[in-house]
Amino acid sequence: MDEPIHADILCRDGVSPPTLRRQRARGHSRIVLRRREGKTVLRTLYQDGSSKIRLPRLAGGTLEAVLINTAGGVTGGDRFTTEVVLETAGLAVLTTQACERVYRSAGGVAEVTNRLEVGAGARLDWLPQETILFDGGRLSRRLDAELAEGAELLAVETTILGRGAMGERVQTGSFRDRWRIRRSGRLLFADDLRLEGDIAQLAARPAILDGNAAMATILLVSDSGERLLEAVRAALGDAGGASFWNGRLVARVLAPDGFLLRRILIPVLGVLMPGRSLPKVWQL
Repeated sequence: MDEPIHADILCRDGVSPPTLRRQRARGHSRIVLRRREGKTVLRTLYQDGSSKIRLPRLAGGTLEAVLINTAGGVTGGDRFTTEVVLETAGLAVLTTQACERVYRSAGGVAEVTNRLEVGAGARLDWLPQETILFDGGRLSRRLDAELAEGAELLAVETTILGRGAMGERVQTGSFRDRWRIRRSGRLLFADDLRLEGDIAQLAARPAILDGNAAMATILLVSDSGERLLEAVRAALGDAGGASFWNGRLVARVLAPDGFLLRRILIPVLGVLMPGRSLPKVWQL
């Protein structure tokens, strides 16, 4: 709940002015895509509040959508929801215009919810750019995906604890990241991460971040993941690890900062997106 602002001044009649509440950002976007005449095309586009979607013109049958937060970041009490529906046999890439910034909270938790629905025989690449958590930031992020039979999903979420090049370091805050991936209602993948309180102390632990400030989780739901596993491990090197089981390839990556992490992620994603290029906003 948002904390009210109490003014310490009095009106001329001696009565305190009304309690003020901090302005909060809200955003809701929904995009529905379908396959038509060999190409993935737009069917429905909805935008509300600070959430916008842009569709660059690309050659080929892949559609690329870029998500934009016109508020310039999020802070405590903000709420953002994105819904993506990719219908049967579609091929699409979703990314963000820039890194998302989570600023110090003056009260409450910022909530970001992403819901994906992928139809039979479709392939969706969910590739948002990094989320940067500043000192005192509080974020709860959720990714829910429902896949039809034969659908494929590549999903990446990257988080950076402060900008080291700017001398920033996250001491305290709250970060929760929750994934739930299902196929035809059956749970395929569940993942929960929680960093709460003294984040600097937690990040220093060898079993958590081992002193690193940037981390990423990569999930590929596809039968092709097994043949790609060794190439992914080679691209990761000593920066992370990858496993494959029952149609799911999962990789974890750590790096000292966001720049070095992206230098690792780009070749890894190149392996997982054979024959296709990353969105231009991803290029270093």
